[in-house]
Amino acid sequence: MNKLNIREADRLEITVLMDNYTDIFLIESTDVCRRPQLPFFPQILFAEHGLSCLIKVCAGNEEHTVLMDAAVTPACLFSNAELLKADLGRIEAVALSHGHPDHFLGLAELLKFVSKEQDKEVPLFLHPDAFLERRFNIPAIEHPVMIPALDEGTLKEARADLVKSKEAFPIANDLIHTTGEIERKIPFEKGFPWAEAKFNGNWITDPFRDDQGLVIKVRGRGLVVISGCAHAGIINTVEHAKKITGTDKVHAVLGGFHLTGRLFDPIIQPTINEMKRIDPDYIVPMHCTGWKAINRFAEEMPRQFMLNTVGTTYVFGGNL
Repeated sequence: MNKLNIREADRLEITVLMDNYTDIFLIESTDVCRRPQLPFFPQILFAEHGLSCLIKVCAGNEEHTVLMDAAVTPACLFSNAELLKADLGRIEAVALSHGHPDHFLGLAELLKFVSKEQDKEVPLFLHPDAFLERRFNIPAIEHPVMIPALDEGTLKEARADLVKSKEAFPIANDLIHTTGEIERKIPFEKGFPWAEAKFNGNWITDPFRDDQGLVIKVRGRGLVVISGCAHAGIINTVEHAKKITGTDKVHAVLGGFHLTGRLFDPIIQPTINEMKRIDPDYIVPMHCTGWKAINRFAEEMPRQFMLNTVGTTYVFGGNL
């Protein structure tokens, strides 16, 4: 595996357009963690079991805006963006973390809006396996439950320029990279046994080869790693990002860590132990990390931990 030719960013801003948790009274901000300052009702941010992050990266006078994932409900996504004064029309590319509906159901409407604003196709970076048929086969439920699949025709109708890649891929003029397929080396990160995908007509335990994150190298700070659900394992994801960038220093880890539910209870502590070893400056568990795991991170990594809420912007790096 060749090391990425990753450029250093001077500044990185990540605005959470959608996540599972919102709190109108959590308004205290820092230089790194900037909470939304909105009037109260009826101007309220929506939360749902989904994820979407608007990412702005700067190097000198150069600036790029990229979206990672597009939540579930388009109306909620657009409403949050409007309240936060987030200019979706400036999005120059979209990256999809994996082919689960809580990350793509808002995608077609988002692409239609951006392509209309810019009068051109919008690059959409994703793994080829994002289009697989998928289902949940949960022991407590009598029959497997089908979940919506990503449809290539719908995306093309929305004027997506599909960029399918199994390997790490540059975005934003080499200032952001997808991780591509993530190496699985951590013994306790075994995926999601209840999730299945159809390969060659057969249902098998989903290998989630399409699960990928984003990585940005911030000048003088280190790597910022953003995951969608981390079905490959959040520790695997961070270690893979370190390997492909040739950088050991991790500045921040944000996103879904998929530690929710009794199936994942046994690996919460091993995950925290490994995250302590990695020792990022900031840790922001979101989305599918789950209440129990989020609270454990807060207890065991209090210096690094930040509680995420919808609308929060995280700022890493120097001033513009």
